[in-house]
Amino acid sequence: MPAHTSPADLYRHSLRLLLDKNIPGWVGLWAEDGVMEFPFAPQGWPERLEGREAIAAYMRHYPDHIDLHDFPDLRIHQTTDPGTIVVEMRGVGRLVETGKPFDMTYIAVVTVQDGFITSYRDYWNPLTIQEPGTDFVRSSR
Repeated sequence: MPAHTSPADLYRHSLRLLLDKNIPGWVGLWAEDGVMEFPFAPQGWPERLEGREAIAAYMRHYPDHIDLHDFPDLRIHQTTDPGTIVVEMRGVGRLVETGKPFDMTYIAVVTVQDGFITSYRDYWNPLTIQEPGTDFVRSSR
């Protein structure tokens, strides 16, 4: 993506890459020193990933666990910092191992600099992993 791409456009592009299961392409949107954080991560799950390589390792097997179909209810909010957006969305699809539906609500705070994601705070709901049939998600996190 060109450096002049807005954070909102870059984020929308990142969602298309996830739907296409193009994890290398998605990781390519990250700055080398990008940071991904999970403020609500349950004990034993990563709270912070530092650097593109760590993020790539974390996401590498995501499509083996979750088959994403859509991101409905996407709302992207601009902030007073032109490089930072707040995203509200749902990810829907199916759990690969069980075939059961996957439906997760997310709020993310994303910062983009020079056309790359530099910071991504993912406020996903850890209570969903306590639901029956979702134990596998732990291995993708």
